[in-house]
Amino acid sequence: MPFLRRTFRKRKGVLKTFAVILFVTVALSAVSSARGGQCSLAGVAGKWGVTTSGTVVGIGPRASVGIFTLDAAGNLLNGKATASLNGVVTEETFSGMYTVNPDCTGKLAIDVFDLSGKKILTATFDLVFDDNVREVRAIFTSAVLPNGTPLATVITSDAKRVSGVEESN
Repeated sequence: MPFLRRTFRKRKGVLKTFAVILFVTVALSAVSSARGGQCSLAGVAGKWGVTTSGTVVGIGPRASVGIFTLDAAGNLLNGKATASLNGVVTEETFSGMYTVNPDCTGKLAIDVFDLSGKKILTATFDLVFDDNVREVRAIFTSAVLPNGTPLATVITSDAKRVSGVEESN
């Protein structure tokens, strides 16, 4: 009988270990699925603060700081920024459209305007959302003047969710 008790205890221990492993696996998949749902249009919607930094090749350094809203329909709204291009500081507004993939990558296309409403630039970006969709990093993939002239750029951007701001959209 002692042999049977030891065998039963061993099997019981193996079953407990298997149950724990199964539980942890299911729990981790649930967390992974919940996080994956954040990388969607609705999951990234909200108000964001942004900075850009880099160079427009042949013109000079560019930096900016601003704010914008992403809505759950793929629109960038109410963008406004203060920018410096080679030391010339201007105010600008911008709007556009974005996409986001389940793996937290995405694309953004914007039109940038001066305060009089005149278009000054069209730009596209590749995006990566991280830190549980509290941050987004981007790189300019194209910049084109209204007359069709492309600009070579080496510009990156970082944005963080603006906390404590109620959405009005």
